[in-house]
This record gives sequence, C-alpha cells and structure tokens, in this order.
Amino acid sequence: MTDNTLIEHLVTSLRCLPGVGPKSAQRMVYHLLGRDRDGGRILANTLRAAMDDIGNCRLCRTFTESELCALCVSESRDPSLLCVVETPANVAAINRGTDYNGRFFVLLGHLSPLDGVGPGHLGIDQLKKRLDTGDIREVILATGSTVERQATAHYIAEFVRERGILVSRIALGVPLGGELEFVDSGTLAHALSGRGEYR
Repeated sequence: MTDNTLIEHLVTSLRCLPGVGPKSAQRMVYHLLGRDRDGGRILANTLRAAMDDIGNCRLCRTFTESELCALCVSESRDPSLLCVVETPANVAAINRGTDYNGRFFVLLGHLSPLDGVGPGHLGIDQLKKRLDTGDIREVILATGSTVERQATAHYIAEFVRERGILVSRIALGVPLGGELEFVDSGTLAHALSGRGEYR
C-alpha cells in the first residue's frame, strides 16, 4: 500500500486536532480528496499562513497578527480591570458571553508539576511587571476548577495581594471541572458578574 503513504500521513497529521480520531481524520481526508480539493488547498494555504503569521500579543499573550491585539489597543476597555485566563479561547468566550470590558492576561496553560509546567511557562514574570505599573485595581482569576487550576489561581492570588491589589475569582455557575469555552454565555456572564474576593 505504498501508493497511499501520503493519504496515511495526512490522516495522521489531522489527528493532532483535539477530538479527531482515526476515523474522523480519514473521513475528512476522503472528503477533501473526493469532493473538495479547492477547499483543501484553501485550508492548507490558510493554515500555513496562520502558523507563520499569528503570534502572541506583547501585553496579554493572546493570539494576534500584530504586536498588540485589538483588545489591548482598544481605548474603550477599562485598564484597571485585569482578567487572568488560561487560553485565548477563554478570552473569546468571556468577550462573546459577558459584558466584561476590562483587559486580559493569558497564561497559555496552568501549573502542572507532573508535566513540567512551572511559573516560567505561564508568563508569570510578565504578569508581575504588568501589575507593578500601578494601573490595575482588580485582578479577576478566571481559571478552571480542577486541582491544578485552583493551585494556579492560589499562586497568582498570593503575589497579587502582596501588591495591595484586589483579587476576585469567578465561581458561581461554572461547573466543577468545567472548561470556560464550553460554558454557555448566560452562565459565564452570571459567573463573572457574581465573582467574589478570592481568599
């Protein structure tokens, strides 16, 4: 079956996507090859451009094609509120589902000693520098509720409090172990507006 090595390689490559198993990947490949080669070429070109041209915002670390993302340059957002989230998907979920109008900081993960993820991987030094500007009056911790994510929130809360900045945590309505990007917008809005001081 040497003539199908490229097909097999494409199937394997698509399996890097979350939730895509071997059968789903194979269906996608056969669809593109059999019915939508133009769509496949557009997908390939767009994917290559995205991998080459999208980086991280210098201030908040979300994905952007520019040095600063649109949220960080927006003058309509409140610079005294800083919402700390794990992923750019969390930024999108909060923006889409709530009336939050502050700024963000994206950790790009959470503390996980077993996986070798420490503070240096989460941009903690960058976050501390941002807090030291004196512009921020409240930090909202919007991390998940697993043990590692709770530990991440606790770690951040400690050095935020040391700077005399109010720390709050979303909790109300977000299910235990839930992922923010999968929470409906009404629940997320309720969780953000019903936040309490983090202790």
